[in-house]
Amino acid sequence: MPDARFLVVFDADSTIIRNEVIELIADEAGRGAEVAAATEAAMRGEVDFATSLRSRVSELTGVPIAAFGRVLSRIEPTPGVHELIAAIHERGGVAAVVSGGFHEILDTVAPDLGVDVWRANRLAVADGILTGSVDGDIVDAAAKASALREWSLSYGVAPETTIAVGDGANDLMMMDVAGLGIAFNAKPAVRLRADLVAERVDLAQLIPLLP
Repeated sequence: MPDARFLVVFDADSTIIRNEVIELIADEAGRGAEVAAATEAAMRGEVDFATSLRSRVSELTGVPIAAFGRVLSRIEPTPGVHELIAAIHERGGVAAVVSGGFHEILDTVAPDLGVDVWRANRLAVADGILTGSVDGDIVDAAAKASALREWSLSYGVAPETTIAVGDGANDLMMMDVAGLGIAFNAKPAVRLRADLVAERVDLAQLIPLLP
């Protein structure tokens, strides 16, 4: 692949989309409120992300994969996301997403938004039904930082020309290794550690920050 001028790595849930996908899937099992509370605690950094994710995914046991169509219909792109990704491409950059969410949804959402490369968790399925477990390694904070480094190398982008954008504690490691870490729609702990804090829920405001 040709070298890029710069790399922007986004979180997915509550960053490039307004929703928390695990909560939408949990709604299909009638467990949305419980999972939402656990997600909020994880994003604040109050509990270990991987442990929390396994617990929350267990609440999805029995949801048919046919429900993903309804989940996708409820996804709301964040204001300004199309404009920002278009600007990244116009300036010779790469738009990437690494998510503690799920490929089952992101594989549709990411290309629709113009994202170049993405990585997320996978849900284990048996006979068309979610088993309540994660299939494979969990995309946690360390995996997000690793993905940023990996993509930086593969696209020939210097570390100082990488940007990480996220909202939760799970994004802090990738924000620390990026040249610029931006807190977007973020929890207090993330706002404190980020290089910059985006005050409005509009991704187009980040366009002037692109190299």
